[in-house]
Amino acid sequence: MTPMEPRPQPRNNSRSYLLAALLILAALNVLLLYFYYQERQDNKTKDATIAAKTEEVLIAKTKLDSISTQLDEKIAEIRQLGGSVDSLMKIKAQLEVDKRELKNVGSFDSKKYDQKIRNYQSLLAQKDQEIARLKEENGVLSQQNQTLAQENSGLKSEKQSLSDSVVSVTIKNQELAEKVTIAAALRAETVTVTGVNAKGKETDGGEYKAKRTDKVHISMQLSPNGLAKKDEKLLYIRIIDPNGAVVSDLATGSGEFMYNNQGMIYTAMQKFTFDNTRQRLDFYYGRGGQRFIEGKHTVEVYCEGFRIGDGEFTIK
Repeated sequence: MTPMEPRPQPRNNSRSYLLAALLILAALNVLLLYFYYQERQDNKTKDATIAAKTEEVLIAKTKLDSISTQLDEKIAEIRQLGGSVDSLMKIKAQLEVDKRELKNVGSFDSKKYDQKIRNYQSLLAQKDQEIARLKEENGVLSQQNQTLAQENSGLKSEKQSLSDSVVSVTIKNQELAEKVTIAAALRAETVTVTGVNAKGKETDGGEYKAKRTDKVHISMQLSPNGLAKKDEKLLYIRIIDPNGAVVSDLATGSGEFMYNNQGMIYTAMQKFTFDNTRQRLDFYYGRGGQRFIEGKHTVEVYCEGFRIGDGEFTIK
């Protein structure tokens, strides 16, 4: 008998390689699926952010369009009444710039535009006061008084005479009361503004560089007035920037006060006790880290319903 030949061993190497290749392909597919899912999630987040910002831009645009319409109406009315619209035309030009900048959604700053909108709304309120004054100067109130006089002309002569006497006395009393009130109003002899840098060093001259002006020092001296009450009073300061807007920020103490039965925005308010000694009042105002814009600024000072002084300074 011939001896039996050994059986050949199964060749498993090729199968092992194939299995390894399949496992690698499966792992790659899982990895690709993970990256695909992650990218979709990132895109969803980006889309949501863009959508939210786009909505804010649309809201700001709607408000600016409304302000633009109101501004056009104010310009037309003031022009018809014979008033100057030069400052309003500058504001109109700036408003159009702000509207064009809204096209760049990526650089949109909602806080910045909220402040712009508040400033524009404040300006519109101020122009309502100017329109009322122009109407009065153009005889609107005179026409109303004339109508009342014509209605009263039908009364009997005795009643008319008595009415005229009462009106005459009333007018004289009102005029006397107004004269006393006006005479008792305070007056600021001088209103000066100096620039103050971040280290507290002051510079005078009326013109100050924006990058070196951290705040302004507003100083005034009150004229003596024996008719004015010696008591605690409120002093309101308004700083008007070169664009005609009131410099204001609730965070730094701004608010609203009444002047000629109209609400007006003030930059800052200060309490003081009047002692009739030609006292000097000092006030420091800073924009909370923001720079003053370049151009001429006007300072208005109000107290007890009267505008008692003015000043100005220029930022370069």
